[in-house]
Amino acid sequence: MRGIPLILASVMMAAGFQVAAAEQAAAPAPIRLALFPFELEDFSAAAAYIPPDDIDREQLRLSTDEARRLIAESGRYKLVDVGAADDEAAKAGKLHDCNGCEAKIAAGLDADQSMIGIVTRISRTDYAVTYKIRDVRSGALVDVEQTDLRAGANSAWSRGARWLIQRRLLESAN
Repeated sequence: MRGIPLILASVMMAAGFQVAAAEQAAAPAPIRLALFPFELEDFSAAAAYIPPDDIDREQLRLSTDEARRLIAESGRYKLVDVGAADDEAAKAGKLHDCNGCEAKIAAGLDADQSMIGIVTRISRTDYAVTYKIRDVRSGALVDVEQTDLRAGANSAWSRGARWLIQRRLLESAN
């Protein structure tokens, strides 16, 4: 009689390992994502007189870093190094103006999807943060999401990026 609990415990442990192994085998491979640095699109009245400065560039970097961190931690995506991109639009931070050329660049980096982030300055207190994800084979948009920041300073850009990644990208089935 004493051996029965030991046998049952062994069988239950083996069954648990088999279920865990089956779940791991069924998990889809992470999507290879080329996440390009966030870019500033300035429509404010001052845009013609005040060019982007070091503060703007730092806030864009922080927004990009926050998006990369959250996406990498999710396990749904494998980030592709975009530093090797040899394209003038990418180097100039003008992917938001190239009508989807980021998909072609990402394809050359062996990615499945491309992602650009855009901070749109409407005024010095009104901003929008947007991301666009494209399939690299077709160039078709897979996902586009946006959030507005009102009465916010550019230090809020990374918070907007975080909210979009957490609440839109990672909570949805892409």
